[in-house]
Amino acid sequence: MSTVRLAQFTDLHLFAEESGRLRDVPTLASLSAVLEHARRGAWPPDALLLTGDLVQDDAGGYAHVRRMFGSMQLPVLCLPGNHDRPEAMHRELSCSPFVTGGHVDLGGWRIVLLDSVVPGRAGGALSAAALSALDEALATAGKRHALVCLHHHPVPMLCGWLDQVGLSNAQDFFSVIDRHVNVRAITWGHVHQTFDALRNDVRLLATPSTCAQFLPRAEQFVLDRSPPAYRTLELKPDGSIATEVCWLDMPARGAVSAA
Repeated sequence: MSTVRLAQFTDLHLFAEESGRLRDVPTLASLSAVLEHARRGAWPPDALLLTGDLVQDDAGGYAHVRRMFGSMQLPVLCLPGNHDRPEAMHRELSCSPFVTGGHVDLGGWRIVLLDSVVPGRAGGALSAAALSALDEALATAGKRHALVCLHHHPVPMLCGWLDQVGLSNAQDFFSVIDRHVNVRAITWGHVHQTFDALRNDVRLLATPSTCAQFLPRAEQFVLDRSPPAYRTLELKPDGSIATEVCWLDMPARGAVSAA
């Protein structure tokens, strides 16, 4: 089997209005620049992965997702974040090439898409049904390696304010993960920063936003004026992973407080 190549984009925070801005960043224009940067690299990948907060509390933003990603003739694997509207997301992205949950098999890999959204809360949790579906997806993967994807971070980021809005039942999540030796990596969004660690031989990966970033290891909310970014993943037939966070060629600015 050949290597499976993914491009991960997360925390797009799109609005219906093309001029919509988050933290003074025009999110649609920023995403356009990110996609242009990605297409200048090793393109096309085998699939695109969108790990939540596709919109900023504005279901009208999904029209931009359809337009920008739907024309690429690549599978687009989507899961919701806390700023998404899950029902609207599933409705607006119900057409090919979008996949909005469940799991997808590509080559020797199974990619599992989890919904960790708790309505009305910034933090997340996996329902009993979601944990059961995860268990089944991993148990029925056969000889395939598994990449598990969600929005909320299941491990501390050592960032005081942010760790209050992570995955609240991470222990339940890892109790499922630990039962399956085929899990090679877990990847998420939400944290607007990069992270790469290892837990029980499972790679743990966070990916920065396509718009604004958060300052790592900050006790209070602080913006890190690093540029927009995305992640590439090469899922090898032997279960190993080569991955890189790709930052846009833009000058970084100093960190600023939300105040």
